[in-house]
Amino acid sequence: MAKIKRKKKKMSKPVGQQKCSVYINGRFIGFCESGSALVSELKEKRRSGVLSPEANFYYNSQTDDVYINTDSGRARRPYIVVENGQSKLTTALLSQLKGGETTWGKLVKLGVIEYLDAEEEESALVALKEEDLTPEHTHLEIDPVSIMGVTVSVLPYPEYNSSPRVTMACAMAKQSLGTYSTNFNLRTDSRAHIMLYPQQPLVQTRPYSILKFSERAAGQNFVVAITSMHGYNLSDALVMNRNSVQRGLGRSVFYKTHESEERKYPGGQKDKFEIPPATTSGYREEKAYRHLGEDGIVVPESTVNSRDVIVGKTSPPRFLEEMTVFGVSEEKKRENSLAIKSGDDGVVDSVMLTDSLSGNKLVKVRMRCVKVPELGDKFASRHGQKGVVGLLLPQEDMPFTKDGIVPDLIINPHAIPSRMTSGHLLEMLGGKSVCFSGKFGDCSAFNGDKADDYIKALKENGFEEYGEEFLYDGVSGELIKSKIFVGVIYYQKLHHLVSNKMHVRSRGPVQLLTHQPTEGRAREGGLRFGEMERDCLIGYGASMLLRERLLEESDRTFELVCAKCGSIAIKDHVKNREYCPVCESTELHQVEMSYAFKLLLDEIKALHIFPRLLLKDKA
Repeated sequence: MAKIKRKKKKMSKPVGQQKCSVYINGRFIGFCESGSALVSELKEKRRSGVLSPEANFYYNSQTDDVYINTDSGRARRPYIVVENGQSKLTTALLSQLKGGETTWGKLVKLGVIEYLDAEEEESALVALKEEDLTPEHTHLEIDPVSIMGVTVSVLPYPEYNSSPRVTMACAMAKQSLGTYSTNFNLRTDSRAHIMLYPQQPLVQTRPYSILKFSERAAGQNFVVAITSMHGYNLSDALVMNRNSVQRGLGRSVFYKTHESEERKYPGGQKDKFEIPPATTSGYREEKAYRHLGEDGIVVPESTVNSRDVIVGKTSPPRFLEEMTVFGVSEEKKRENSLAIKSGDDGVVDSVMLTDSLSGNKLVKVRMRCVKVPELGDKFASRHGQKGVVGLLLPQEDMPFTKDGIVPDLIINPHAIPSRMTSGHLLEMLGGKSVCFSGKFGDCSAFNGDKADDYIKALKENGFEEYGEEFLYDGVSGELIKSKIFVGVIYYQKLHHLVSNKMHVRSRGPVQLLTHQPTEGRAREGGLRFGEMERDCLIGYGASMLLRERLLEESDRTFELVCAKCGSIAIKDHVKNREYCPVCESTELHQVEMSYAFKLLLDEIKALHIFPRLLLKDKA
């Protein structure tokens, strides 16, 4: 069948408006004869330095409009100008730039480099590399890696990975632990992680070194083997070398700041930092105050555990005291100290005393805790290959090469093919080969070192060209029959630490309104047994377990119910009598129910509806 070409219909303007409209910063200013000629002339004047290099021009041929943009807030990118298929950045200019004879600003003034905004980019045809140039091209990329943003540009070989993995790698690079600030010991950030032995990657991109990320490294180079390990690295789990961890691999310090303020109250009353006297209302046991100094503030370098007080504070009573027999009101202080919550144990790193914005005395206590990798801690490579530690295996039980190299980490082979992260394998190969040269590998997007370079280096140093090696079983000492891919790759420890997330509860506080357990780890809350969990127990037929979870362990209560009218009865503690408030009957029966159900009945009554509970004997 012959293809029928359809002509693109040009949007026609109303009669009397056949000339080209011109807009400056979105405002209509007039007409011109030829929009394309005007834009060409304006661009020529900008490149020759007559017009400001910050102005951008765009001719929309479909609507026959010219847009001139000079306003602030536009994202603009630099490109090399191309004329007649030739780049204006000649070899002579490049040598001048390298020799320091010319600068970036001069190149912009000469019209060799120009900045395009989103609108002007619409009319540009940009080539990635100089060898790709044709007469149709208008601009050339300075470097293909500049297409990427800051986060992607520091990732290794992003063009070898599938896009979702690159997105994940970006998200996880922001969660990695490193040195976020060199003056961290002088700061009181609410939460902070510092890696103890950060390293820069052996294979890194050019933007990584240009941006000086090596001075703020956030990871370590691991020797990684890709093989299964008795099911302990099933799916995305990782097997780590326990001895490597003991030598400092993946070790970090967690800082948390607690603060307390001497608040002022109406009536001239105020809080006071002190060791609360035994007469204070709500006084804790004496043991809780053992770390406090004379001023009521914890002594630095004290090792504190949960429920220990770190700032002793007394507050005035919530309500005014009643007058005594002699007409004198004795002020009774209230205990209002700052105590450590469960899971926040550690060492007091520093104490800072200062004034708050409102002029009150403020104390900040910074806690320190060393975090050694343990089961459940999260690690990730820079290719979106994240995983949690499933086993810490002693070095003597880990597989080893003929040279005695023992991997720090073992990941599952199934993590690679379905995720299509070829860059992960390439970085492992590159990391292994650059160990012999002593130079850093280049893994910049579109322009990095190729696999052939790494293969050649491995061959020269007597290794198998594709990085595979025969390993020996650490337990039996026997040779593992298949070759295993072993390489060196940069891994990041992420701030999702199991010690900061671990949460368990047997008994604890309940909400005042519903009498159900509180919510959240910070409030020592219960774990939510939701609808889906309920459905599982119903499907399994475990009705008594369902009753235990949702009633007995939650908000079971016994209420008196009137046998005549079916309303909830009340107990008058003053007169010591039980009766129905509706019909004043004393024929009452105790009924087991959820407190949330009793609350529902009360809320229905608030809508002027009378709910009745009809009682009958258990069959």
